[in-house]
Amino acid sequence: MTASEKLLDLLHLGPQSAVVIHDPSNMFYLTEGYSGEGLVFISAEKRVIITDFRYTEQAERQAPGFTVEMTDKDHKADQVLAALVKAGGITELRAETNYLSVDSFEAMRAAVGEEVSFVPLAEAPQKLRQIKTPSEVLAIRKACDITSEAFNAILPKIREGMTEKELQIELDFTMFRLGAEELAFSTIVASGENGSLPHAIPGSRVIKNGDMITMDFGAKVGHYCADMTRTVALGKPSDEMRKIYETVLRAQSMCEDALSAGKNCFEIDKLARDYIDARGYAGRFGHGLGHSVGIDIHEEPRLNTICHDVLKAGIVITVEPGIYIPGLGGVRIENTCLVKENGCVPLTTADKQLIIL
Repeated sequence: MTASEKLLDLLHLGPQSAVVIHDPSNMFYLTEGYSGEGLVFISAEKRVIITDFRYTEQAERQAPGFTVEMTDKDHKADQVLAALVKAGGITELRAETNYLSVDSFEAMRAAVGEEVSFVPLAEAPQKLRQIKTPSEVLAIRKACDITSEAFNAILPKIREGMTEKELQIELDFTMFRLGAEELAFSTIVASGENGSLPHAIPGSRVIKNGDMITMDFGAKVGHYCADMTRTVALGKPSDEMRKIYETVLRAQSMCEDALSAGKNCFEIDKLARDYIDARGYAGRFGHGLGHSVGIDIHEEPRLNTICHDVLKAGIVITVEPGIYIPGLGGVRIENTCLVKENGCVPLTTADKQLIIL
């Protein structure tokens, strides 16, 4: 069953209902390969990519199961969509109201006409995307292999006197050299006191002897993401930072060991949070324990204090506890993991033990 067939089956769409997709990640998933611009129309009878001249040939190559309708200055995307709706006798259109701007939605509704009712798609494609197929897992595994290899390759290049930005550039270049097609997200490098910033932006701070250095990065291969964080020390760290590292490592390993199909996301997060709190760092782990990874770097479900979803085999999710102390620094350790029926498989494989350079 194709991804578009799975969507129709999930939604139980009748002959007078259709779906319109604008989110590029959902377009790629449902067409099983199209990565250009435009929108996608799916009904029981038709599978159509609506795009302009720049992408028509690309769409034909990447999504042979879809027909391609070309827009131009006289036939804009919303007008082409309206024609498809009318020709198909569509009276109900499911749309990504969570993705579209108000202006874009109103323009589409005006073009299609008031006789057609709009229903929120309610992130139905994202629900399908939670369970990865073997080919999706293979792409993520390749991205994770590159990410892990890049970490090992970068360690000998970290030196006192280089800036965070210089380290980021070197790390990004290494991922590309090893085969990354894109970066999964903007690489984070946080040294010394900047380590207390979970999403620090690499800057001009010079790395010093005794610093802890947190690197959060990931390659992208075949449009699928990897995500890994490692914290290393340049020279001997302080006793307090070593204790923080050992606490985070234990929390990460405990949760990774507990990760399995049938487990509740909330409970896995609580395992890390309770342990970190008990070690004297209550309130210093302020983000969720993890998030699913796929076409997008942040997908559902998530390991956090409010998600009570039950994990299923085939979900790819991160486990990334951290401790952040303003004025001192921080530590985060993260693996991307494939959930199995009886446990999990870490896809990022670089050493988690404290590395002192």
